[in-house]
Amino acid sequence: MNTRPAPALRSRIRPATLGDLDALVRIENAAFATDRIARRNFRYLLTKANAATLVEEAGGRIRGYAMVLFHTGTSLARLYSYAVEPAWQRHGIGRALVEAVEQLALERECIALRLEVRRDNLASIRLFERLGYRYLEAVPDYYADHAAALRFEKTLAAHLNPELARVPYYQQTLDFTCGPAALMMAMKALQPELELSRKLELRLWRESTTVFMTSGHGGCGPYGLALSAFRRGFGVEVYVNDEGALFITSVRDPEKREVMQIVQEDFLDELRASPVEVVYGALSVAELQECMEQGGIPVVLISSYRLYREKFPHWVVVTGYDEHYFYLHDPYVDVAAGKTVTDCVNLPILKKDFQRMARYGKTGQKAVLILKKPRSRRS
Repeated sequence: MNTRPAPALRSRIRPATLGDLDALVRIENAAFATDRIARRNFRYLLTKANAATLVEEAGGRIRGYAMVLFHTGTSLARLYSYAVEPAWQRHGIGRALVEAVEQLALERECIALRLEVRRDNLASIRLFERLGYRYLEAVPDYYADHAAALRFEKTLAAHLNPELARVPYYQQTLDFTCGPAALMMAMKALQPELELSRKLELRLWRESTTVFMTSGHGGCGPYGLALSAFRRGFGVEVYVNDEGALFITSVRDPEKREVMQIVQEDFLDELRASPVEVVYGALSVAELQECMEQGGIPVVLISSYRLYREKFPHWVVVTGYDEHYFYLHDPYVDVAAGKTVTDCVNLPILKKDFQRMARYGKTGQKAVLILKKPRSRRS
């Protein structure tokens, strides 16, 4: 009588294809009771999203998958979802998939991998902790059943040691309030007792808007934002490479162009009567780092094209740097693309890419505000 055990199934991990849809949906429905990825979403993630999906299979059966999202223009990846068939859990499949995702992220030149996991998913939490993931924060009411999530991050390039400022995150609540939101984050970093609220966000927008920037809502330029910070007692330096009206080339209507010029000239008149220094010139990488070493928090104008493939001016906060990267807080969370705050905090951007990103329009307009500690404790 032959009592030898059956040979172990040979396992392999490979990229998923559309032919795996049935298996992916089967595993998803078996592994999760809520927050399931629908078949249509799997199809989108496999074919159109800036994402990659790996599957583990043995004996011709797919037993688990892992899906990673990549943030365009950055060196950040997020483990969006992973699941293993219940019958095959605790067989090392989940670990193998996560490690394969880490390797894939490194091959895509990502230096950090982030994720969110249910607070009550103890098995996954233990796995991530064993793999070296660092706990970031708890997120209440994250899932459809109101369960909380825990956020983790792993640095895939262990040799990097970024100098990061403690900049709280604030998500803009309207399409045109990136400037106020970025300014609020910088102010909060320098004045921790400052209360961030939508009321403050809209007040700053009213104070600093240029009225017209494109054919849609008005946005905020550097002069108005600088005045808003100055009025609240912060030290401010403004660096622009163009003495003319900013953003005006994107506006065709002559009346709108005239309004923008008048508004910006009015801002400049106020700045000239204040101690705020306006410097006409661009900051180099070394000079930007020096400003941060001296305690300044940079609020930088970028072109959104390198992040979102759409051409509009956008404000971000520089939170730190290392030998190769700048790190940014982006106040815009593209929820429609499946992004969360996890994707927008301390984004690593190669310095050479940041230099190309930190300009707007055909004329390459540049603008940076350097915020410094308040002169007094006014709010």
